[in-house]
Amino acid sequence: MEKTKQRIIDAAIILFNTKGFDGTSVRELAKKANVNVGHISYYFDNKAGLQEHLLSSFFDQYVSILEKVYKKMSTYTAKECLLECVEKSMQFHRENRQLARYVYRELTFDSILVREIMSTYLTKEKYYFKAILEKGHKKKEFQVPSVLMAVMQLKSMISTPFLQSQYLAEVWHIMPYETSAVDQYEKVIVKWLEQSVFVEQEQQQQLERIAQ
Repeated sequence: MEKTKQRIIDAAIILFNTKGFDGTSVRELAKKANVNVGHISYYFDNKAGLQEHLLSSFFDQYVSILEKVYKKMSTYTAKECLLECVEKSMQFHRENRQLARYVYRELTFDSILVREIMSTYLTKEKYYFKAILEKGHKKKEFQVPSVLMAVMQLKSMISTPFLQSQYLAEVWHIMPYETSAVDQYEKVIVKWLEQSVFVEQEQQQQLERIAQ
């Protein structure tokens, strides 16, 4: 039974990406998944329920990754936590890149479902990134003009390969759905952190002396 449910999910990701949510019928979903229409009703009630499952399950997994890293803050440095957030986040997005593309595109529309996603999952995402950045700033590991601006920049960089896939492919010649390209892009994020957020060890020692 779980295989049937997964076939419906896989079919929805493909069809919603290529034809859009409104442009995809339940019958098309059933045909693509090689299931009966009744199976969709059984697992998801309707097409809207299927869409809600896609968005909620995606962000549930993503936010759980950030939460696990956040819980390491008492024993890890802020820099270690932030680098692990980037690594694990990009790994998750890479493994679910087609779903990520659909999810981030849906977030650009104003709907009740999107507002619920924003108020639950994305608020938590902001909280975890903000907490890590604030710790780094307090411990003189980071030097950023605005923690909230850094959160926004980091979030944007993580979602860009999937929200702006066509832009990356045509302008920057980066194929966002190729594993090597996502790995390459992850290095770009780390480079940005090193240049714009992280404080060099010598500079950190100077800041600590000034604070004393």
